[in-house]
Amino acid sequence: MDVRVVGVVGLGNMGLGMAGSLVRGGFTVIGHDLSADRRAAAAEAGCGVRDSLAAVMAEADALVFSLPTARDVEMVATTGGLLARRDRRVVAIDTSTSDPGTSRRLAGILAEAGHGLLDAPVSGGPAGAAAGTLTMMVGGDAADLERVRPVLAAMAAKVVHVGPSGAGNVAKLVNNLLVAAHLITAQEALRLSEAAGLPAQAALGVINAATGRSAATEVSVPRWVMPGTFDSGFSAGLMRKDVRLALEMAAEAGTALPLSALVAQLWREAPLADGEDFTRMADFRREG
Repeated sequence: MDVRVVGVVGLGNMGLGMAGSLVRGGFTVIGHDLSADRRAAAAEAGCGVRDSLAAVMAEADALVFSLPTARDVEMVATTGGLLARRDRRVVAIDTSTSDPGTSRRLAGILAEAGHGLLDAPVSGGPAGAAAGTLTMMVGGDAADLERVRPVLAAMAAKVVHVGPSGAGNVAKLVNNLLVAAHLITAQEALRLSEAAGLPAQAALGVINAATGRSAATEVSVPRWVMPGTFDSGFSAGLMRKDVRLALEMAAEAGTALPLSALVAQLWREAPLADGEDFTRMADFRREG
């Protein structure tokens, strides 16, 4: 069956951008968020706004979740009314970064009710969500992915099916664990450069032309750290959550990650409030 109406649950920095991209992609978009301000912003972006989660679940041909935690995703998926629908197969696309175990369990629950769940965490931030240029790493049934392929294409420039349920979140947590480490090493390398007499800007030019480069040095430092804007749209609290989930995944798998454990400790102890931008971790000018 064709997907014409897409329900977006969670209209924060990412969800609102994805909803706007879906509108531009030609879909009828209905959205819900607990915040009246976010619902109003979605209406201005051309979305149909529903005051209740149940209304979105009843009307949508496909769903997009953009929620803070796995607990939020589970609540929405199991208590919002989706499990009672029998008129069509609805595929829920969970763009939140969650733990793989929850994704696998929820996929099983929805499958019993005749629906599908794709764990499809994203990379690209609010700017990528608003522009429809995200990268999605998708776990789940290949047939469900094809059912909602046009929906994914409206939100993302690159969609990678990495495996069965849970695989998308494994890939995202592994990726973000590297990002967390790269921000720290970039900060320390640039601090060392300045202390040794070479300005960070000069060192950065060499690093990005050589083998030490990473997304931290190529994107985060020049775009948000050097100018001091720190407005990437992704918070330190969310990165701490992702690092914690990655270390929990490692513990469940029985895999020792000593360097990553130190990275997690440094993120926990960094003098950054959870609400501050995560790129502040790479600020070589800060103390501590």
